[in-house]
Amino acid sequence: MRQLYHFWLSPFSRKVRLVLAEKKLDFQLVAEPVWERREEFLRMNPAGTVPVLQEEDGTVISDSTVICEYIDEVYTDEPLMGKTPVERAEIRRLVAWFDGKFNQEVTENLLGEKFLKRYFTPGSTPDTGCLRAGRVNVAHHLDYLGWLFERRKWLAGDHLTMADIAAAAQISVIDYMGDIKWSRHERAKEWYMRIKSRPSMRDILADKQAVFPPASHYADLDFE
Repeated sequence: MRQLYHFWLSPFSRKVRLVLAEKKLDFQLVAEPVWERREEFLRMNPAGTVPVLQEEDGTVISDSTVICEYIDEVYTDEPLMGKTPVERAEIRRLVAWFDGKFNQEVTENLLGEKFLKRYFTPGSTPDTGCLRAGRVNVAHHLDYLGWLFERRKWLAGDHLTMADIAAAAQISVIDYMGDIKWSRHERAKEWYMRIKSRPSMRDILADKQAVFPPASHYADLDFE
């Protein structure tokens, strides 16, 4: 069976998991503690990052964007990258927004300080300035997401695309930590409720760790 080397709170790992689930492909999750820099894993991906997909024939593919576009090209039912150059351009723009800008301004500040820091720099404490910046920034991003959703059925147009998946992967991590004030972002909340209800999100919403439990509403489809 194909294997996905992942970290459960990595938004990039979650992005690939969602694409595999949307395509209804079987796969096995393999937890990879990237901070250990295992030699066997580094031989698969010298960058030492997750996700890494290993196909049944042994083919190894790394980087979430590369993996997701590969899957979409091989399994062409229900394309997630659009059907025209204009659609693909907008989808790629929004994927870059969430993978790059959102991740840097929000996820790295919140997930990085709250959770990952304990593994990469043991003994350190969260930087309150980074936490404050992450919480301020997430509000701006959700306002933009809501603006998009007011004008479209999904973020990039009339259909679910890789843009929605990239956004859901990042936002699900932030929502796990309870850092979103959904009452202030009704349109973004409507979009997230829609994607949260999809079968592909079930395993993501079931993720939880005793050492770092999710917000009480995390798995609830109605946020109650």
